[in-house]
Amino acid sequence: MKLLTMALACLLLAGMWLRDVDGRSMLVSSSNCCFKFADKKISQQQIQCYKHTSSTCSRRSLILKLKGGRETCVMQSAPWVKPHLKTMKPCPPK
Repeated sequence: MKLLTMALACLLLAGMWLRDVDGRSMLVSSSNCCFKFADKKISQQQIQCYKHTSSTCSRRSLILKLKGGRETCVMQSAPWVKPHLKTMKPCPPK
């Protein structure tokens, strides 16, 4: 009986955690760190704004907010990113 109660409690906690995760984000975790990065160049017309990853992340990169509400991560050192940064605006702080 205790095992069943513990299993149900774990499922309940997992369900609450999953509800907090943003399902619309492609490559961005809820902690503002990136672990996967977009491989292909993203059209500047699709990018609304950008923000830097947290200073506590193992890899410093950019999170791009795209039209439609999605977010994706890119390496700041990617050759196509640098020219885009000159015309992109930073995302307003929440």
